[in-house]
Amino acid sequence: MAFYDLYGYGKFPRYVPVAERRAKAIKQARKLEKRGRVLEPVSLTGQRIASSFWGKEWCKNLESYMDFSYRLPRGRTYLRSGAVVDLRIGAGQVDALVAGTSLYEVSVRIDKLARKRWGAVIKRCAGHIESVVGLLQGKLSDKVMEALVDRRAGLFPEPKEIDFTCSCPDSAILCKHVAAVLYGVGARLDQKPELFFTLRRMALDRFRDQDGATSRTTAEGGSRRGLAGGDLRNRAGSRPAPPRPVRTLPRGVRQCREPGAPSM
Repeated sequence: MAFYDLYGYGKFPRYVPVAERRAKAIKQARKLEKRGRVLEPVSLTGQRIASSFWGKEWCKNLESYMDFSYRLPRGRTYLRSGAVVDLRIGAGQVDALVAGTSLYEVSVRIDKLARKRWGAVIKRCAGHIESVVGLLQGKLSDKVMEALVDRRAGLFPEPKEIDFTCSCPDSAILCKHVAAVLYGVGARLDQKPELFFTLRRMALDRFRDQDGATSRTTAEGGSRRGLAGGDLRNRAGSRPAPPRPVRTLPRGVRQCREPGAPSM
Protein backbone atom coordinates (compact mmCIF):
# COMPACT_ATOMS: atom_id res chain seq x y z
CA MET A 1 0.00 0.00 0.00
CA ALA A 2 1.32 3.43 -0.94
CA PHE A 3 2.04 5.96 1.84
CA TYR A 4 2.23 9.75 1.81
CA ASP A 5 3.51 12.40 4.22
CA LEU A 6 0.99 14.95 5.50
CA TYR A 7 2.58 18.23 6.69
CA GLY A 8 5.71 16.34 7.77
CA TYR A 9 3.99 14.62 10.70
CA GLY A 10 4.63 11.11 9.47
CA LYS A 11 3.41 8.73 6.85
CA PHE A 12 -0.20 7.65 6.52
CA PRO A 13 -1.67 5.02 4.21
CA ARG A 14 -3.16 6.32 0.98
CA TYR A 15 -6.95 6.53 1.07
CA VAL A 16 -8.49 3.77 -1.01
CA PRO A 17 -12.06 4.37 -2.27
CA VAL A 18 -14.69 1.90 -1.10
CA ALA A 19 -15.38 0.69 -4.63
CA GLU A 20 -11.72 -0.05 -5.20
CA ARG A 21 -11.41 -1.96 -1.93
CA ARG A 22 -14.55 -3.95 -2.65
CA ALA A 23 -13.34 -4.87 -6.13
CA LYS A 24 -10.06 -6.08 -4.68
CA ALA A 25 -11.81 -8.24 -2.08
CA ILE A 26 -14.17 -9.74 -4.64
CA LYS A 27 -11.17 -10.53 -6.81
CA GLN A 28 -9.76 -12.51 -3.88
CA ALA A 29 -13.04 -14.38 -3.59
CA ARG A 30 -12.90 -15.29 -7.27
CA LYS A 31 -9.45 -16.77 -6.71
CA LEU A 32 -10.93 -19.02 -4.05
CA GLU A 33 -13.55 -20.19 -6.53
CA LYS A 34 -10.87 -21.09 -9.02
CA ARG A 35 -9.23 -23.19 -6.32
CA GLY A 36 -12.42 -25.21 -5.99
CA ARG A 37 -14.34 -23.46 -3.22
CA VAL A 38 -18.03 -23.06 -4.08
CA LEU A 39 -19.21 -19.70 -2.78
CA GLU A 40 -22.75 -19.08 -1.52
CA PRO A 41 -23.17 -15.29 -1.62
CA VAL A 42 -26.11 -13.43 -0.08
CA SER A 43 -27.91 -11.56 -2.87
CA LEU A 44 -30.84 -9.27 -2.12
CA THR A 45 -33.60 -8.14 -4.44
CA GLY A 46 -34.14 -4.48 -3.64
CA GLN A 47 -33.48 -3.03 -0.19
CA ARG A 48 -35.53 -5.48 1.86
CA ILE A 49 -33.38 -7.98 3.72
CA ALA A 50 -36.07 -10.48 4.66
CA SER A 51 -39.75 -10.96 3.90
CA SER A 52 -40.64 -14.38 5.39
CA PHE A 53 -41.71 -15.03 8.98
CA TRP A 54 -38.41 -16.64 10.01
CA GLY A 55 -36.20 -14.11 8.21
CA LYS A 56 -38.05 -11.07 9.55
CA GLU A 57 -38.25 -12.40 13.10
CA TRP A 58 -34.51 -13.17 13.07
CA CYS A 59 -33.76 -9.56 12.11
CA LYS A 60 -36.29 -8.16 14.60
CA ASN A 61 -34.69 -10.19 17.36
CA LEU A 62 -31.25 -8.75 16.56
CA GLU A 63 -32.58 -5.20 16.51
CA SER A 64 -34.39 -5.61 19.83
CA TYR A 65 -31.13 -5.78 21.80
CA MET A 66 -29.08 -2.71 22.64
CA ASP A 67 -25.94 -4.87 22.59
CA PHE A 68 -26.13 -4.94 18.79
CA SER A 69 -27.92 -1.71 17.85
CA TYR A 70 -24.90 0.56 17.47
CA ARG A 71 -23.30 -1.45 14.65
CA LEU A 72 -26.27 -2.99 12.89
CA PRO A 73 -26.87 -0.07 10.46
CA ARG A 74 -23.38 -0.47 8.98
CA GLY A 75 -24.00 -4.19 8.68
CA ARG A 76 -27.19 -3.61 6.68
CA THR A 77 -25.30 -1.32 4.32
CA TYR A 78 -22.57 -3.90 3.80
CA LEU A 79 -25.05 -6.68 3.13
CA ARG A 80 -27.07 -4.63 0.64
CA SER A 81 -23.91 -3.76 -1.27
CA GLY A 82 -23.18 -7.45 -1.86
CA ALA A 83 -20.26 -7.63 0.56
CA VAL A 84 -21.20 -11.04 2.00
CA VAL A 85 -19.71 -13.19 -0.75
CA ASP A 86 -20.09 -16.49 1.08
CA LEU A 87 -22.36 -17.62 3.93
CA ARG A 88 -22.85 -21.15 5.23
CA ILE A 89 -25.15 -22.17 8.07
CA GLY A 90 -24.49 -25.35 10.00
CA ALA A 91 -25.31 -26.82 13.41
CA GLY A 92 -24.65 -23.99 15.85
CA GLN A 93 -22.28 -22.25 13.44
CA VAL A 94 -22.24 -19.66 10.66
CA ASP A 95 -19.11 -19.25 8.52
CA ALA A 96 -18.83 -16.39 6.06
CA LEU A 97 -16.53 -14.30 3.89
CA VAL A 98 -17.10 -10.55 3.79
CA ALA A 99 -15.50 -8.19 1.29
CA GLY A 100 -14.12 -5.07 2.98
CA THR A 101 -10.68 -3.49 2.67
CA SER A 102 -9.67 -7.11 2.32
CA LEU A 103 -11.55 -10.40 2.35
CA TYR A 104 -12.42 -11.12 5.96
CA GLU A 105 -13.37 -14.42 7.57
CA VAL A 106 -16.31 -14.25 9.97
CA SER A 107 -17.42 -16.99 12.33
CA VAL A 108 -20.61 -16.83 14.39
CA ARG A 109 -21.43 -19.46 17.01
CA ILE A 110 -24.94 -19.89 18.42
CA ASP A 111 -25.57 -21.85 21.60
CA LYS A 112 -27.80 -24.87 21.43
CA LEU A 113 -31.28 -24.12 22.71
CA ALA A 114 -31.60 -25.35 26.29
CA ARG A 115 -33.58 -28.60 26.56
CA LYS A 116 -35.90 -27.20 29.23
CA ARG A 117 -36.69 -24.13 27.15
CA TRP A 118 -37.18 -26.21 24.01
CA GLY A 119 -39.54 -28.54 25.83
CA ALA A 120 -41.56 -25.60 27.18
CA VAL A 121 -42.03 -24.22 23.65
CA ILE A 122 -43.12 -27.63 22.38
CA LYS A 123 -45.64 -27.87 25.20
CA ARG A 124 -47.07 -24.40 24.47
CA CYS A 125 -47.46 -25.21 20.78
CA ALA A 126 -48.86 -28.74 21.19
CA GLY A 127 -52.00 -29.23 19.13
CA HIS A 128 -51.71 -25.84 17.43
CA ILE A 129 -49.29 -26.66 14.55
CA GLU A 130 -51.02 -28.37 11.63
CA SER A 131 -47.86 -29.46 9.80
CA VAL A 132 -44.11 -28.95 9.62
CA VAL A 133 -44.58 -27.40 6.17
CA GLY A 134 -46.95 -24.81 7.64
CA LEU A 135 -44.44 -24.15 10.41
CA LEU A 136 -41.63 -23.45 7.94
CA GLN A 137 -43.91 -21.26 5.83
CA GLY A 138 -44.87 -19.21 8.87
CA LYS A 139 -48.56 -20.15 8.63
CA LEU A 140 -49.10 -20.09 12.35
CA SER A 141 -51.70 -19.05 14.86
CA ASP A 142 -51.15 -16.08 17.15
CA LYS A 143 -50.66 -18.45 20.09
CA VAL A 144 -47.84 -20.31 18.34
CA MET A 145 -46.16 -17.11 17.10
CA GLU A 146 -46.21 -15.71 20.60
CA ALA A 147 -44.48 -18.83 21.92
CA LEU A 148 -41.82 -18.88 19.19
CA VAL A 149 -40.76 -15.22 19.36
CA ASP A 150 -40.91 -14.74 23.14
CA ARG A 151 -37.65 -12.95 23.91
CA ARG A 152 -36.99 -14.85 27.13
CA ALA A 153 -38.71 -18.17 26.52
CA GLY A 154 -38.86 -18.51 22.72
CA LEU A 155 -36.58 -20.00 20.07
CA PHE A 156 -34.53 -16.97 19.00
CA PRO A 157 -31.10 -16.44 20.61
CA GLU A 158 -30.24 -13.76 23.14
CA PRO A 159 -26.93 -11.83 22.88
CA LYS A 160 -25.36 -14.01 25.58
CA GLU A 161 -26.01 -17.03 23.35
CA ILE A 162 -24.15 -15.52 20.37
CA ASP A 163 -20.37 -15.47 20.02
CA PHE A 164 -18.43 -14.26 16.98
CA THR A 165 -14.99 -13.54 15.55
CA CYS A 166 -13.75 -11.63 12.52
CA SER A 167 -10.31 -11.47 10.95
CA CYS A 168 -10.55 -7.69 10.42
CA PRO A 169 -8.45 -5.25 12.52
CA ASP A 170 -11.52 -3.49 13.96
CA SER A 171 -11.32 -3.56 17.77
CA ALA A 172 -15.08 -3.15 18.22
CA ILE A 173 -16.90 -6.01 19.90
CA LEU A 174 -19.32 -6.19 16.99
CA CYS A 175 -17.72 -5.05 13.74
CA LYS A 176 -19.68 -4.19 10.60
CA HIS A 177 -18.59 -7.43 8.94
CA VAL A 178 -20.12 -9.55 11.69
CA ALA A 179 -23.25 -7.37 11.61
CA ALA A 180 -23.54 -7.97 7.86
CA VAL A 181 -23.31 -11.72 8.42
CA LEU A 182 -25.97 -11.66 11.16
CA TYR A 183 -28.33 -9.90 8.76
CA GLY A 184 -27.25 -12.30 6.05
CA VAL A 185 -28.61 -15.17 8.15
CA GLY A 186 -32.03 -13.49 8.08
CA ALA A 187 -31.86 -13.21 4.30
CA ARG A 188 -30.83 -16.85 3.95
CA LEU A 189 -33.76 -17.98 6.14
CA ASP A 190 -36.09 -16.50 3.51
CA GLN A 191 -34.85 -19.18 1.12
CA LYS A 192 -34.24 -22.03 3.57
CA PRO A 193 -36.20 -21.57 6.82
CA GLU A 194 -35.28 -25.07 7.99
CA LEU A 195 -31.73 -23.78 8.55
CA PHE A 196 -32.98 -21.91 11.61
CA PHE A 197 -33.61 -25.24 13.34
CA THR A 198 -30.24 -26.53 12.14
CA LEU A 199 -28.54 -23.46 13.59
CA ARG A 200 -30.27 -23.83 16.96
CA ARG A 201 -29.78 -27.63 16.86
CA MET A 202 -33.48 -28.41 17.22
CA ALA A 203 -35.30 -31.36 15.68
CA LEU A 204 -38.30 -30.30 13.62
CA ASP A 205 -39.82 -33.74 14.20
CA ARG A 206 -40.41 -32.79 17.84
CA PHE A 207 -43.30 -30.56 16.76
CA ARG A 208 -44.84 -33.30 14.63
CA ASP A 209 -44.32 -36.02 17.23
CA GLN A 210 -45.84 -33.92 20.00
CA ASP A 211 -48.94 -33.16 17.92
CA GLY A 212 -49.30 -36.86 17.08
CA ALA A 213 -48.98 -37.86 20.73
CA THR A 214 -51.62 -35.31 21.71
CA SER A 215 -54.03 -36.68 19.11
CA ARG A 216 -53.46 -40.27 20.19
CA THR A 217 -53.94 -39.42 23.85
CA THR A 218 -57.23 -37.69 23.09
CA ALA A 219 -58.49 -40.63 21.03
CA GLU A 220 -57.49 -43.22 23.64
CA GLY A 221 -59.01 -41.15 26.42
CA GLY A 222 -62.31 -41.04 24.50
CA SER A 223 -62.30 -44.83 24.15
CA ARG A 224 -61.65 -45.34 27.85
CA ARG A 225 -64.47 -43.00 28.78
CA GLY A 226 -66.82 -44.93 26.48
CA LEU A 227 -66.01 -48.26 28.16
CA ALA A 228 -66.32 -46.78 31.64
CA GLY A 229 -69.81 -45.56 30.72
CA GLY A 230 -71.17 -49.12 30.87
CA ASP A 231 -71.42 -50.06 27.16
CA LEU A 232 -70.28 -53.64 27.77
CA ARG A 233 -71.21 -54.74 24.27
CA ASN A 234 -68.04 -53.06 23.00
CA ARG A 235 -65.87 -55.36 25.09
CA ALA A 236 -66.95 -58.79 23.90
CA GLY A 237 -69.00 -57.91 20.83
CA SER A 238 -72.25 -59.38 22.31
CA ARG A 239 -74.95 -58.61 24.85
CA PRO A 240 -74.34 -59.54 28.52
CA ALA A 241 -75.72 -62.97 29.58
CA PRO A 242 -79.21 -62.83 31.20
CA PRO A 243 -79.44 -63.71 34.92
CA ARG A 244 -80.14 -67.39 35.77
CA PRO A 245 -83.76 -68.06 36.87
CA VAL A 246 -84.42 -68.92 40.54
CA ARG A 247 -86.57 -72.03 41.16
CA THR A 248 -89.13 -71.95 43.95
CA LEU A 249 -90.41 -75.16 45.63
CA PRO A 250 -93.98 -75.80 46.86
CA ARG A 251 -94.61 -75.28 50.55
CA GLY A 252 -93.65 -78.30 52.61
CA VAL A 253 -91.33 -79.83 50.06
CA ARG A 254 -87.69 -79.94 51.05
CA GLN A 255 -84.89 -79.82 48.50
CA CYS A 256 -82.86 -83.02 48.36
CA ARG A 257 -79.16 -82.77 49.06
CA GLU A 258 -76.79 -83.87 46.38
CA PRO A 259 -74.52 -86.76 47.32
CA GLY A 260 -71.44 -85.52 49.10
CA ALA A 261 -72.96 -82.12 49.99
CA PRO A 262 -72.60 -81.01 53.61
CA SER A 263 -75.70 -81.20 55.77
CA MET A 264 -77.40 -77.96 56.83
